[in-house]
Amino acid sequence: PARGRAVGTWSGLTSAVSALAPVAAGWLTERISWRAVFVINLPLAAAVLAIALLRMRHDGGAEEHHALDLPGAALAILALGGLVFGLIEGPVRGWGAAPVLLALAGGVLFLALFLLRERRARAPMVPLGLFRSPTFSGVNLLTFLLYGGLYTVSFYLPFNLIQVQGYTPTAAGAALLPMVVLLIVMSRWAGGLAERIGPRPLLTLGPILAGIGMALFAAPGIGGTYWTTYFPAAVLFGLGMGLTVAPLTSTVLGSVSRQHTGVASGVNNTASRVGGLVVIAALGIVLTQTFAARLDARLAALDVPAEAKEAVASQWRDLAAARPPEDASEADRAALEGAIARSYIDGFRPTMLISGGLALVGALAAWVLIGRERADPGSQEGNG
Repeated sequence: PARGRAVGTWSGLTSAVSALAPVAAGWLTERISWRAVFVINLPLAAAVLAIALLRMRHDGGAEEHHALDLPGAALAILALGGLVFGLIEGPVRGWGAAPVLLALAGGVLFLALFLLRERRARAPMVPLGLFRSPTFSGVNLLTFLLYGGLYTVSFYLPFNLIQVQGYTPTAAGAALLPMVVLLIVMSRWAGGLAERIGPRPLLTLGPILAGIGMALFAAPGIGGTYWTTYFPAAVLFGLGMGLTVAPLTSTVLGSVSRQHTGVASGVNNTASRVGGLVVIAALGIVLTQTFAARLDARLAALDVPAEAKEAVASQWRDLAAARPPEDASEADRAALEGAIARSYIDGFRPTMLISGGLALVGALAAWVLIGRERADPGSQEGNG
């Protein structure tokens, strides 16, 4: 239990600090400048580097040292870059546009080359043999899906809160503070509990609760107090993540031999980041296309000048940041702003529901795959 609690403390604080970032970013944007959001990373990075150099010691039992897999890293960058560019630009340029088709085809090609490279490399960036373990595969699939939903909520919710609901940037960042508090409070306890009863129950129940919480973000319309609209969703979301984060980390490390713990941790961290990257881009298509369709329908029903409708319709790529023309009358401006806000909510809702659905699929993957093998899968060397 001590190891589980230690992992829980570490992983909980890591996730909590990440979740606090939007609050700090909102405050810096309001009080100083949006540029400060980027500048603040320099002293933080310097502090981390200093602590690592002064306080961290090399464990002699760690993995063998190999040259960096630079070709594998380059192929991974090209694959992800092509796929994400295609997903982002497809709705804007059209799915038949040459740059979009070229990017998507190139992304798929480079992904295939990356897998081929990792299978044959002597010291691969991602040893594919580790995925023979159902537990390792299951926990990384869960990570991809759950964190894909988490990052999608963190990315699109502030636009709703600031541009539609009228929150300040600081208040929008603070909307997820219940999740931060629950992560800090629950992670150490959940880590110890997973050591006693096994990770599978927590890695199933946690994503279910988190998924329901994500879906609840789709419920509010326009207006209402935070406590009756987004607070219940944030609490349920936080309960689910609090049950999940620590057992997930310890399960990743425990699913391989000590020789491969560094690689396993890196793969899992990559799964969470890639999940966020891909899911945000993919669900951005859902939000954008739904917003554009609903905006066109609402504009057609409004009794405002055609020029004003066309001016707003041409801003569909700006989503909730679209604005009526400066010369619009007060009544027309209110009608157009209402159409923009309600259309964004129409696009936001399926985005949150799909995010919640991904978390539920992750829970199913955890239930089916985690704990299936008895032997230590980490003994499988390299790619095999």
